[in-house]
Amino acid sequence: MNFKTITSSDEMWSRVRNYAESCSWKAGKSLANDMDNNVFEDWERVIVAFDNEKICGYCTVAKTDCIPNVCYTPYIGYMFVGEEYRGNRLSQNMIQYAMDYLKTVGFDKVHIVSDHENLYEKYGFHIIDRQIAPWGSEEKIYLQKL
Repeated sequence: MNFKTITSSDEMWSRVRNYAESCSWKAGKSLANDMDNNVFEDWERVIVAFDNEKICGYCTVAKTDCIPNVCYTPYIGYMFVGEEYRGNRLSQNMIQYAMDYLKTVGFDKVHIVSDHENLYEKYGFHIIDRQIAPWGSEEKIYLQKL
């Protein structure tokens, strides 16, 4: 399994965008839209996991996430692992890759927004806040020091 941080100038950009748009998770369409509109600036990136040439999953590192009007940054977001690759610690490995990348660009902490129970805690994250998302559900904001 390999990982790569990509920007709109990368040859994989459109493949990852198409994969996100057609994946089983409804938020994939939102990531595809963000990629179409090239909302990623400065150090923000899409991270792709791939096996040979096959895309296995993705996530992002970004200044903001889905909860407006909070002062937290940066975030790991849009975490998705393809169904056939689940159960192999791919999300854990992508999180570690994202954290390593964020350290290289000068950050000492990272956040994740999620409504999952007992998922990110096992990767060393702890809840620092709870907020209502624009779609009405309560989301947890997690923190981990890098």
